[in-house]
Amino acid sequence: MKEYAETAHERGVQVIIAGAGGAAHLPGMLAASPPLPVIGVPVQTSTMSGIDSLLSIVQMPGGVPVGSVAINAADNAALLALQILGTEDPSLREQMVAYKTNLTEKVSAMDERVHEQSSLD
Repeated sequence: MKEYAETAHERGVQVIIAGAGGAAHLPGMLAASPPLPVIGVPVQTSTMSGIDSLLSIVQMPGGVPVGSVAINAADNAALLALQILGTEDPSLREQMVAYKTNLTEKVSAMDERVHEQSSLD
């Protein structure tokens, strides 16, 4: 794993997403090696429901930055990775803008339905 991480940038990898549970060593180990952003995804555990994983990821030592998303939120990690990649790729950036516009429209429609329903009650 260490060799994989150290050479990831040479293979064209631009962002690493690492899921981990418990002591969650993987994201920190990966962030210590390559010059790439690492996003940690804390995984829910039976002991502390993933809080242990979350705390392990966000408490990395100085010089070993790891971004983190919510427990079991691999989908948000993917979106964050796309946003990072989109800073250099106009096509990805446009797709993220469209995705977020669509998401805003969905939430607005749900909000409108809730208000309509509450006015009927």
